[in-house]
Parts: sequence; structure tokens; C-alpha cells
Amino acid sequence: MVILGVDYGDARTGLAVCDKSELLASPAGVICERNTERLVSKIASVAAQKGCEAIAVGCPKNMDGSCGFRAQACMEFAQLLGKACALPVSLWDERLTTVSAHNVLNESDVRGKKRKAIIDEVAAVMILQDFLDYRKNNR
Repeated sequence: MVILGVDYGDARTGLAVCDKSELLASPAGVICERNTERLVSKIASVAAQKGCEAIAVGCPKNMDGSCGFRAQACMEFAQLLGKACALPVSLWDERLTTVSAHNVLNESDVRGKKRKAIIDEVAAVMILQDFLDYRKNNR
């Protein structure tokens, strides 16, 4: 099944997609959009173009597992996205994903404007890959 991974952000939203065998998450771009309705529409379009059958949206829980303001915003966004796409949408705990993405880019020596342009995409890949690994190990 092809799954779309989403790292939802206020200004930039990173996307990732996996292969049909659900083995590998790959970057699928960054959408720069602040308007939620337009963002949902653009993501729905990408999901349709890529032939996605499900979506995993990162949900940044607090370190104690509770849901703060940002997690609540992601939950609301996921509901809107599910309605617009008519696809199942799963929320995936993405604690420390952005920190890990920064570490990966540090190791790859990616700096400056290029880093800002791809950090959300890298985070989306990490969210989706974690989601895929969980699915593989818990079937």
C-alpha cells in the first residue's frame, strides 16, 4: 500500500511517500502554505497523484505523552485531511523527529538555505519510516 507521510507545519509542510511494499519512505516535497484549506487541498492532490491509499500525519506529543497545543492542531488538521482525501489518516507520535532530522542534516553537512528548504521533508521521511517499521513489526 502506498502511504503518504505528513510533517504538518504552520508555514511549511513536509511530505514523504513509500513504495507499494511499504519498505522505504522517500521525500515527496515541501508545501509552503499558511492557509489550512489550501494546504489540505494541495496535499489531497499530491495523495491522488501518488496513488496513496493512506496517510500518516506526525503528531508532536509532549515528552510525558500528553497532548499540547501543537498536537491538538495536528489532530484537527488530520481530520480535515481525512475528509478531503477520503483516505484513512493515522496520527503518528513524532516526538523529537525534527531534532533527529537536524542531526541527520548535520552529519550530511547540509547548511543554510538548503537546510531550511529540506528539513520538513526529512522530518516527514522519518515520521513515515517509523510508521512503516511499526506496521511491519506489528502485523
